[in-house]
Amino acid sequence: MAASASTYFTQEARIWKLTLAYDGGPFYGWQVQPGLPTVQGALAEAIEHVTGEQVLPQGSGRTDAGVHALGQVASFLLRAAIPPANLQRALNHRLPASIRVLSAELAENSFHARHSARSKLYEYRIWRGELCPPWTAPYVYACPWPLEIDAMREAAQAVLGEHDFASFAAREPDLSTRKSTLPEMTDSDGGVRESRDGASVAARSAVQDEDPSASCVRRLLSSKWEQQTPEMLCYQVRGTGFLHHMVRNLVGTFLSVGRGQIDPGAIPSILAARDRAAAGPTAPARGLFLHSVEY
Repeated sequence: MAASASTYFTQEARIWKLTLAYDGGPFYGWQVQPGLPTVQGALAEAIEHVTGEQVLPQGSGRTDAGVHALGQVASFLLRAAIPPANLQRALNHRLPASIRVLSAELAENSFHARHSARSKLYEYRIWRGELCPPWTAPYVYACPWPLEIDAMREAAQAVLGEHDFASFAAREPDLSTRKSTLPEMTDSDGGVRESRDGASVAARSAVQDEDPSASCVRRLLSSKWEQQTPEMLCYQVRGTGFLHHMVRNLVGTFLSVGRGQIDPGAIPSILAARDRAAAGPTAPARGLFLHSVEY
């Protein structure tokens, strides 16, 4: 049952900071959508159940349908005087198993999960083995074909710094009609496993992490490929902000480089084109993780 106001409420609201991990598979992304399960919606419901207060927690970034998080950060105001450890425990008891509160703490009054963030680190995981285990498949893009990794590393370095990333940003028509997506591994019946990124989710902001803006200029602080195990190849990118589908479009383009379909030296001209059609396909959502946020 929700806590009573007479028991827990204080006179002054305080800013709370939660660090979350979640499996994005069951959700239509972070942001609340009417009639659809979202991470923000599930967290808001759990907070209301535990404290009796209606809040809309603000995340550091609006992850898409099917995208996971290892260290998403959320902030919100509460009047409830509840110890942080108790709030963490109560929320985890109420939340579905696909969402875990890793930490709960009081923050400075000026703190905001998105506006206070200095940078975010995303990780995209690619499975290179011939057979992808079923317990791994929901969290990687299975890609067993030959890849020229050195060429992919060269391409990844070409996007470092501040650029106009319009060629790597989804556009509204792009979200509902574009067909140049990377091939999916098929089910035994030949059907294609699709993430929930179709027309129902299409009418979103063109910016994944930030408020809509006419500018597609972003700054990337690091961009690299790492062979973490013989089967697991990971792309890690750290930046001050990201456009909608930007990381997935970068990964799809780099994979096209690895397959010899795009020359690694073409990345500067792709950036200069400011045209989504100049870049490669969109990588599936399942391999993408919001790894961490720096404040």
